[in-house]
Amino acid sequence: MENKTRIIRTWKGWTTIENAPIYEDMLINEVFPTVKKNGVDGLEKVSISTQNRKNEVEFFLTLQFDCINSVKKFAGENYETAYIPENAKRVLLRYEKTAQHYEFKKELILY
Repeated sequence: MENKTRIIRTWKGWTTIENAPIYEDMLINEVFPTVKKNGVDGLEKVSISTQNRKNEVEFFLTLQFDCINSVKKFAGENYETAYIPENAKRVLLRYEKTAQHYEFKKELILY
């Protein structure tokens, strides 16, 4: 069995409390389906996590790619720049301008 290096890309953005469900729906039903439709086959998994704060909601996205070339296909040659579609920018209060990248090592499933 081939042991391929996976890449984990993380990013954060913040919305108003009112816009949080709109942004979440946009990620699930527009942004990532469009990414896959546009041929980024190496995007294997997307995790959406949130943290409610007093006046806003923080979104923490974790994307798993099969290799760094798939990350570049997704985000371009300057792949550390955050990928934020224009319609998403309209519902975000602020966002990180760059994404972080990690080499995936292991996943432990503990039941």
